[in-house]
Amino acid sequence: MKSYALKTFGCQMNKDDSERIAGLLAADGYLEVPELADADVIIFNTCCVRQTADDRAYGQLSALKQLKADRPELLIAIGGCLAQKDGEAILKTHPHVDVIFGTHNVAHLPALLAKAALSGAPACEVLEGTTEFAGDLPAERRHDWHAWLPITVGCDNFCSYCIVPQVRGREKSRTIDDLENAARALAAEGVEEITLLGQNVNSYGRDLFGKPAFTELLARISNVAGLKRIRFTTSHPKDLMAETIDLMAARDNLCPHIHLPLQAGSDRVLAMMRRRYTAAHYLGLARMIRERLPDVAITTDIMVGFPGETAEDFEQTLSVVEEVRFDLAYTFIYSPRPGTAAADYDDPVPKEEKSRWFSRLTEVQNQASLERHQELIGERFDVFVEGHSKKERNRLVGRTASNRLVHLDGPDEQIGRTVPVVFTEAFSWFLIGKGQQ
Repeated sequence: MKSYALKTFGCQMNKDDSERIAGLLAADGYLEVPELADADVIIFNTCCVRQTADDRAYGQLSALKQLKADRPELLIAIGGCLAQKDGEAILKTHPHVDVIFGTHNVAHLPALLAKAALSGAPACEVLEGTTEFAGDLPAERRHDWHAWLPITVGCDNFCSYCIVPQVRGREKSRTIDDLENAARALAAEGVEEITLLGQNVNSYGRDLFGKPAFTELLARISNVAGLKRIRFTTSHPKDLMAETIDLMAARDNLCPHIHLPLQAGSDRVLAMMRRRYTAAHYLGLARMIRERLPDVAITTDIMVGFPGETAEDFEQTLSVVEEVRFDLAYTFIYSPRPGTAAADYDDPVPKEEKSRWFSRLTEVQNQASLERHQELIGERFDVFVEGHSKKERNRLVGRTASNRLVHLDGPDEQIGRTVPVVFTEAFSWFLIGKGQQ
């Protein structure tokens, strides 16, 4: 059998696309192998949301040059957002690449591989759009118990720093009936947990109905028998509605976790980012969420060093962070993305100042995460055990319904099961617990 190795960079949408890629290749007679050096085909499914993502993918792609020289029959394919952005230009710096495919033509990968193998020349196809949903393709899921379920593709927000609309296209929703049928089919296969995906899940259905219908969709999915945990990401503060939070409070299988990107706590910076909400609006949402979902975990994304940001703006961001006390935050320094509005903004802030802001933000947030977790010591939560720890193979890892990462000791038989756990130690990024009988 032909073999392939697949490496995924970036967000949950890319992870879902990679499961679709794996499904297509399995149907085409390929067998997956864990090591790149052992594969007949190597595929990189890439991200380009920040410069560091570009650099990481290109760096690892460059490292394959010698492998290709040693094995000329090896096929190297690069897909995803970076491929969508750079297209054939990749061949100028990385001529050892054989296949380039974008975000809109995942389904065409097997044909592109066959074309490159037959012709001995690179095959490149980067479409500007598609009428198909990758979610309709077969998937080789990484876990029997979990499935991604994309409800939209693309984004209509056009935040000034974000390249997603350029590489994923305009927002397009699948129908409620299609999604409900997909969820029922997954439950029939034994899937117990699904994650609904979209760049902005809260605006789901606006293109179909003229107004968002996310709460209606969530209600329909939560009625599917057999689905014990339903998650969704990512939410947008301008579109998150109280009715969605009320539904989450009423349905036991809707997980009490909301990823709600803040990006900045300064109204001036938020306006430059084209986020279309204020710090006060965000704080009101956070208070409402915590009032109606007592066990909720709120996570977020925060950017520092946006072009034109001042020390006063940064202090306002810190103030919001200190008030909300996020359970976890993914923090990063702004990097310009080609084709976005912010890439042309004047940026007088020195890199050293941005780094100081970043360090201070990280320190404040890590302390808040630690304190939020310390409040849970001695509490008992149900933890779904997902597998072994990557760093400590003799220890299991799992997640609470609120998506808190938990390390625990226990037998392998607990993998794939829900275990009651009492938390004994707390860290900023995870908890340690002891399983109960």
